[in-house]
Amino acid sequence: MTKKGKENRENALFREAVGDIRKLNHDKVTHERPKPDHHPRQLIADEQQVKYDMLSDDYASAELQPGDILSFQQSGLQRSVLRKLRRGEFRSDAELDLHGLNSQDARQALVQFLNAAHERNYRCVRIIHGKGLRSSNQGPVLKGLVNSWLRQRSEVLAFHSCRPNDGGTGAVYVLLRSARKF
Repeated sequence: MTKKGKENRENALFREAVGDIRKLNHDKVTHERPKPDHHPRQLIADEQQVKYDMLSDDYASAELQPGDILSFQQSGLQRSVLRKLRRGEFRSDAELDLHGLNSQDARQALVQFLNAAHERNYRCVRIIHGKGLRSSNQGPVLKGLVNSWLRQRSEVLAFHSCRPNDGGTGAVYVLLRSARKF
């Protein structure tokens, strides 16, 4: 069989397999629009902004002294969990150092840090706020603010001042609620 005969036979087999065809009026392909992202980005951004705006600066700084221990637990949390947190038995997944920041920068850093830690589903983090030894006679400023801010965050289950080798009363272990998935 010649090359030309073989091509004719293959063309005939192809036409037989394809069947009837009709000519297209145009040669453009219409693509389907991509579906929007299934994550509600604006809703998440709005919730994060609300969390940031909710952090009040109202706190009683005169009540806190540099050596005071900070401790908090949400109702319903077992006391044994707070005891483990106090003893430093949870592995710290990340840490934030607020030394040298003013209150506005510290609040912004804390909000971003907690949002990122919550999204990454961290269980325990450490926040270093300092003891406030160089804070004139008004008492420890950041320590009081962190104490107040952490109590206002819904993802914070508990916090307690660290053991001496992890920062003592100048830092806190923070236990976080697990992140909800959409």
